[in-house]
Amino acid sequence: MPEAHAQRRDRLRSRLAGAGADVALITNRVNVRYLTGFTGSNAALLVYTPGAAGEGSTDSGAVLCTDGRYAQQASEEAPGVELLVERACAQALTRRAAAAGAVRLAIEEQHVTVELYRALGAVLAEESAAATLVGLGRVVEDLRRIKDPAEIAALRIACEIGDRAIGEMIESILVGRTERHIAMELERRMADHGADAVAFPTIVATGPNSAIPHHDPGDRRVEDGDFLKIDFGARYRGYHADMTRTFVIGTEPAGWQQEIYGVVFAAQKAGREALAPGVEAVAVDRAAREVIEQAGYLEFFKHGLGHGVGLEIHEDPHLGPTATGKLDACMPVTVEPGIYLPGRGGVRIEDTLVVRPLEDGGPELLTITTKELLVL
Repeated sequence: MPEAHAQRRDRLRSRLAGAGADVALITNRVNVRYLTGFTGSNAALLVYTPGAAGEGSTDSGAVLCTDGRYAQQASEEAPGVELLVERACAQALTRRAAAAGAVRLAIEEQHVTVELYRALGAVLAEESAAATLVGLGRVVEDLRRIKDPAEIAALRIACEIGDRAIGEMIESILVGRTERHIAMELERRMADHGADAVAFPTIVATGPNSAIPHHDPGDRRVEDGDFLKIDFGARYRGYHADMTRTFVIGTEPAGWQQEIYGVVFAAQKAGREALAPGVEAVAVDRAAREVIEQAGYLEFFKHGLGHGVGLEIHEDPHLGPTATGKLDACMPVTVEPGIYLPGRGGVRIEDTLVVRPLEDGGPELLTITTKELLVL
């Protein structure tokens, strides 16, 4: 994807020019990967505005820095980007920017420690009396909100892996198995189907534990009549899937189980149907939350409706009662309402979808495992 990465760097450059910065120093590893394709654990990236790199700069207008362990990997994963091999990447690139005549060096303040900030300031003081550090803000994160076709394709495969794994799991006998065992087997099945890794630690919660939104799988064994809540996802080529399904084990669901499942099912449908370009993020949350409120369970819905997914499992945009901003086409998000009754059990239903305009068919559902209440 060298061309896609180059296009992303060009979009960043247009933001830099508007902000009056000569160069951006990208130190967040996820953002470095987004802009270059490099996946090593030690890296930073300089991205110059047009004409700001000085004589002898490469056509890419960018310099990737990593240490010797990753030199070959960087040249393979980020072809066409100038490579600088140094251990202290941020400091080395700051020195490089100052030497090239950069005056305003934009940094990702939200990712820079106080210690690193001071170190970068000291480098500038040594190299250039005129150079200063300025804030870049969440510019790269904003660019990442809208996914290109290659990113959506990777997300689609990650979700397909999860669908296949959970489909196999629900065909097996689950009564008597521990939460931890189920989680481990589900993760193994995702690996068997091509996952690079899990998107996040798998949540398996049975019986009263299903009322804990983010329960850590333990030694409790699945019993007849339990809710079984599974929140999981595969990671594929860096992209994270997210899905939650809730089942009943062994016997027909009790009345209270049917009731709260039906409310969450309706709320999740309302949230999905509210997804559209131009819609306020808070309005999507409200569409689902009102269903739960009208049913009298609002106090048992303990979290926001959803979040963006991509190179991170939680990224912009966020869907919640305090969310800001509007949705746009090609934004992948989750929709995951829940009701959690302490000491009894809980339900969450979650899908990953891509926001699409109505004329293109509306939201694209990536996680297709049934949401009907199944008895396993």
